[in-house]
Amino acid sequence: MEQFNKAYISPNLMAFNRIYQTFDGIYHDIALELGLSDSGFVILYTICETGDGCLQKDLSTMLSMSKQTINSSICRLEKDDFLTLTSGKGRQMHIYLTPKGRQFCEKKIFPLIAMENKAFSCMKKDECNLMLKLFNDYCQALKDSISKL
Repeated sequence: MEQFNKAYISPNLMAFNRIYQTFDGIYHDIALELGLSDSGFVILYTICETGDGCLQKDLSTMLSMSKQTINSSICRLEKDDFLTLTSGKGRQMHIYLTPKGRQFCEKKIFPLIAMENKAFSCMKKDECNLMLKLFNDYCQALKDSISKL
């Protein structure tokens, strides 16, 4: 059997990957606890952030998810009576929370957002700003490197 030579991963990248996986796992567990798929959870969360009436294509862009994933998750959320769709210009579909969806968001997602805000408040403002700047810089550097492939 031929030996596989593993790639070199710097200690910083390894630490970042662990943090990212932990972060991702936290939100995956929340989605499961709420009885939602990861994409369904993040769609409801984003509607709580942006408000009613957003477009499917805007969700796809904001969440960096395929239109197919967004569409299938929205169909599921609509079937479960969390969302309703209203036609806009052309083929545009506006997404609105139903009364059940609003109640769900107020009871389940709003408290989570409050917890997230509290976690940010544990840091000093300049620490928060630096963390956000550095994470954004890393994302941009990664995008720039990938675009050169």
